[in-house]
Amino acid sequence: MHPDFQVLSSYKERLFGQLGLLGRALASPRRLELLDLLCQAERSVDELARESGLSASNVSQHLRVLKECHLVEFTRDGLHARYHIADAAVAAFWTQYRELAFSRLAEVRELLRAQHALGEGTEAIAAEDLKQRMAAGEVCLIDVRSEAEYRAGHLPGAISMPLAQLADRLAELPRDRELVAYCRGPFCILADEAVRTLGERGVPARRLAAGPREWQDRGFPLDGAPPAAR
Repeated sequence: MHPDFQVLSSYKERLFGQLGLLGRALASPRRLELLDLLCQAERSVDELARESGLSASNVSQHLRVLKECHLVEFTRDGLHARYHIADAAVAAFWTQYRELAFSRLAEVRELLRAQHALGEGTEAIAAEDLKQRMAAGEVCLIDVRSEAEYRAGHLPGAISMPLAQLADRLAELPRDRELVAYCRGPFCILADEAVRTLGERGVPARRLAAGPREWQDRGFPLDGAPPAAR
């Protein structure tokens, strides 16, 4: 075997071996779910466990794998660790990863289509249309994500009203403007659930087809967090 070929072969084996580490980290659906949550806002292990339905020990194990690939980091809050994505490049990668999955995998498209179809009457409004209506003062935005996600960055003027609280806080919603609910983006169904909840109580509403990240990617501002933080 030619010496130069040996060197090249060793280099490629080591290089693609390292790239494979990232692939293995992303091979777990549960780790993808945790990464998605952390792209929205930082969270503790216990918070991630509650939202994902995993045990705290399982969450910790998954986070360890993500951290080894430098996808997530943590800071100390007293005795507790709070996890967050390593930087904005990770969030951008996750957005592109989901978009690639949507474009390549018919099952992903069908799942989303079927889920949105469950909410008859949950008509979506496009971000550009919403921006114009916001400028005219014609809409009231409802952020149905968690309060932590709202604090990490939300659409201007949006009211924080997590989905679990929505039915008990109807009196807080204005009736002289159209209500538009939004959540984490096109792969999230919280806004669909919010529109259905409101509709069942005689309160018409629409959902935003995008989430805060897609909103910002279009060059529109967010309140509550500087652009670099997202």
